[in-house]
Amino acid sequence: MTDLTPQKPDAPIEMHADAQQHRHRSIYLLPNAFTTAALFCAFFAIIKAMAADFEVAAILIFFSMVLDGMDGRVARMTNTQSAFGEQYDSLADMVSFGVAPALIVYEWQLKSFGSGRLGLIVAFVYCLCAALRLARFNTNLAVVDKRFFQGLPSPSAAALVAGFVWLVSANKVDIAPEIFPWVALGVTLFAGVSMVTTLPYYSGKAMDVRHSVSFPKLLAVIGVGLAVIAKPELTLFALFVAYALSGYVLGARAALRKKSD
Repeated sequence: MTDLTPQKPDAPIEMHADAQQHRHRSIYLLPNAFTTAALFCAFFAIIKAMAADFEVAAILIFFSMVLDGMDGRVARMTNTQSAFGEQYDSLADMVSFGVAPALIVYEWQLKSFGSGRLGLIVAFVYCLCAALRLARFNTNLAVVDKRFFQGLPSPSAAALVAGFVWLVSANKVDIAPEIFPWVALGVTLFAGVSMVTTLPYYSGKAMDVRHSVSFPKLLAVIGVGLAVIAKPELTLFALFVAYALSGYVLGARAALRKKSD
């Protein structure tokens, strides 16, 4: 006689699949708390820009950048990744690294161009490029080389714009004030356009801090850290300018290699 009773070994498999589905749909507090903190820093940066406190507004963008970098790492460390967290992080990034920097630089310098229309257009172009960059990143996760970003990452573009605002607001640049709007316009356009290019930028994901490094590399990291502590606005801006230009160098090198082949 055939036994029609369901076999017991199937039950744990069924429960395991249900648990995985539940985990995928769950909302986890810890990583999303970092995302919320990053979003708050960006929101507060906009408030500060409206109050003409541009130095603090720029610094808050860097705080948002640090917190944004922590939420994904915390999620991976605690095994609390979720579809909700990915979508929430992407929306928060749009505010932190798209809307907030555009509004800050517009309020700071760009609105001084004539009736403000040119500055408005440039600020919107930056914001639009950030949105396109994030959308492309979300749709190409399984396609691109994990070692490289395609186009300048939006946090780095925001750091480039906010870094210039911070550098000038802290009175660390000896340039005639009437030139500031034009330089701000150039930096904003450069950061925006760089986001939507297909230039390769090192992602840093190939680096593993658990592996040993050479003594010169260790000294270089310590030196950069000390420079950031001593002159944060100058060092951070210089670092992100170098990173933004690195994509063009890598792209030119790849084009020359392809041409020679």
